[in-house]
Amino acid sequence: MTARLSPGSATRTLTAPPALTPHLLRGALLSPFKRPRPDAPVPPDRLVLQDLRVDLAHLAAYERICGFATGSDALPVTYPHVLGFPLAMRLMASRPFPLPLLGLVHTSIEIGQRRAAAATGTYELAVYVEGLAPHRRGTEARVVTEARAGGELVWASRSTYLARHRTTGGALSAATEPAPPPPSTPTSTPTSAPAPVPAGNADRVTRPLPARAEWRLGGDVGRRYGAVSGDRNPIHLHPLTARLFGFPRPLAHGMWTVARCLAEQGSRGPVRVHADFKAPVLLPGTVTYAADGPVFELRSPDDPGRPHLTGEVHPADPGRF
Repeated sequence: MTARLSPGSATRTLTAPPALTPHLLRGALLSPFKRPRPDAPVPPDRLVLQDLRVDLAHLAAYERICGFATGSDALPVTYPHVLGFPLAMRLMASRPFPLPLLGLVHTSIEIGQRRAAAATGTYELAVYVEGLAPHRRGTEARVVTEARAGGELVWASRSTYLARHRTTGGALSAATEPAPPPPSTPTSTPTSAPAPVPAGNADRVTRPLPARAEWRLGGDVGRRYGAVSGDRNPIHLHPLTARLFGFPRPLAHGMWTVARCLAEQGSRGPVRVHADFKAPVLLPGTVTYAADGPVFELRSPDDPGRPHLTGEVHPADPGRF
């Protein structure tokens, strides 16, 4: 799957990661004035952060909360998403971004990793909004994050974020629509998002996957992951703030759930990952991690047929990245 920048895209190079709190506040204030629709224009900017080095203390804190082994020279496959999150938030909180930040739901992520990224490496990050797509429940935005080392693309992801609103019905999600044909004439420097993972979740028999572990999650998981990731959305932090948005208890971050599962899978080296966030995980709570080969899911012990998360991880062919 090839990511494409829109015509007229402009690269903006940043000297430091954006501060998250001002952009979160800006996005919250602008949200009531957004009128989402799938044919709206998206921000033309491609934000680039150069010469980024990993804070090893921060990395260790991330590894501990997500269950990855600490001390490895290779970054966890989900960690570059955290590095790029401030840039993505700056774009999604901006006035040109057509979807309201408040209520935006992370619905899926694809990751392509050409090789294990060294914890001691120096990286260039780039983030841009690839486009919008109709969804049966509203409009989805596709946000691409890329990491380069020495000019080589080593990691890329595509996240979809859903803004729920009234639709005319019959719209397909981005995951079910056919991919657009490649452009006949490139409009910018070619960049690549992950190749699609073979569809297995949709086609496999609906029998539950074999349970591998049961995890009891404390009520502070959202606060701890939020402190490391920078994603301090109120729905994750405290029962009182979660109830303001209609949830009885705080929710675990979707990216924490997929990172925790991939830590259990032991994914390293060239890999391709696809995960769909199906239902929120309430905190505190108990979840079952289940897996069969490359396919995994996180589900409630009381309702095996209704997963919180489904995903797949496969070895990647660096030549098709």
